[in-house]
Amino acid sequence: QTQLVESGGGPVQAGGSLRLSCRVSEWTFRNKCLAWFRQAPGKQREGVAAIAPGDGGTLTADSVRGRFTISADNAETTMYLQMNNLKPEDTAMYYCAARRIIGYCSTLSTLLESDFGYWGQGTQVTVSS
Repeated sequence: QTQLVESGGGPVQAGGSLRLSCRVSEWTFRNKCLAWFRQAPGKQREGVAAIAPGDGGTLTADSVRGRFTISADNAETTMYLQMNNLKPEDTAMYYCAARRIIGYCSTLSTLLESDFGYWGQGTQVTVSS
């Protein structure tokens, strides 16, 4: 059974940092592409970054590249999103997700919500100016 549990969101001032965590069930962690998405009020869900712990491959959206870093801890089967230099436009509900199919992230050129079939409950990030 695939389980994804996020934590680490909260309020932060612009320019600050937060680290989100997503604890993933072990089999999913080792065999699938995992990703962070975010959704701001009134907007579509947006892919932020992805990682396949099985091969270490990553993918990062242009909108956050240079500020956000995705990583994974194999021992803890946990995925992280380190967010630095946060901006008010980063305010959103952040979700971790696992791809529908077995395999790594290398076949993805963009992060589409439709490719991911397993979702956490979300964690809110609010950046004030």
